[in-house]
Amino acid sequence: MGDGENTLPILVSEHIMPLLGIDAIRRQFVPSAKENEDTVGTLDPLEEASNSHEKRLIHRYHNRAAFLVTDRCFAYCRHCFRRRFTGKLIGEAGEEEIQSAAAYLREHKEIKEVLLTGGDMFTLSDSHLDRLLSILKSECPDIIFRLCTRAVATCPERFTPSLFEVIRKNQTGAPFYLMTQFNHPAELTRESIKAVEGFLDLGIPAFNQTVLLNGVNDNAETQIELANSLLRNRIKPYYLFQGDLVKGTRHLRVPIERGLEIEKEMRKELSGLGMPQYTIDLPEGGGKVILTHDYMLGKEDGTYVFSTPDGGIRHYPG
Repeated sequence: MGDGENTLPILVSEHIMPLLGIDAIRRQFVPSAKENEDTVGTLDPLEEASNSHEKRLIHRYHNRAAFLVTDRCFAYCRHCFRRRFTGKLIGEAGEEEIQSAAAYLREHKEIKEVLLTGGDMFTLSDSHLDRLLSILKSECPDIIFRLCTRAVATCPERFTPSLFEVIRKNQTGAPFYLMTQFNHPAELTRESIKAVEGFLDLGIPAFNQTVLLNGVNDNAETQIELANSLLRNRIKPYYLFQGDLVKGTRHLRVPIERGLEIEKEMRKELSGLGMPQYTIDLPEGGGKVILTHDYMLGKEDGTYVFSTPDGGIRHYPG
């Protein structure tokens, strides 16, 4: 065993508890000794700390930023890529930190989108959430805010009429987008679907970011079922993330070769609407790149040669 630096707190929400009999769910929330046997990677593989304004606002991409609203979640996922921050008792962003972030965003006109993340922003009280959104919306009316949350899957009871009233009253200027994380079809419970519907009913589009996880969803059948279930519930499958090189998560990472096989099988069965982008966030702050099977085989006598998703060959004039 290691010294525990890789380990997150253990917290499983009441909503998740009945689902722990499903191995794919249990592996996401119940810790393993393997977390402290992992020596590969770092606690900050994306180099967020070195791209931070103070400790909460990350400006790693030219036109996007992330604001770490809190380090708290309703349940701690064992594959969490932000172990340097999450569950460290850092607490919620205070008034001064929110105002500082807003000032930075005003000064950097190149930033068009901001991810409100952490931790999970919906662990904030309604009043704190209202204050956060009102400041950011009044100071930065032209910025698109992504509401990033796992809570619709882990604590759907949080999404009450009073919370949605806070969201509704702050829908001024540029739009909100909801970013969910469902990793397995069993997570799309009746309660979770209803929580997402609350955002959809306010006209807020929903996009899902799935993490490819060993023993959870590392086969095409599960991914296809998940994608189709998401679409039926008006949630667009957006990203399928390759696991980041975070210490403590090696046992959950899927080899890229296997991920590409899964992606290829998914593309045979899913429409463009249902197909997420298989994506890796490169180490050392390299940014996101798409991983996909190369269907262009080459060029012969001025004609491009392609393979079809089913393995056929087609030609396209140059």
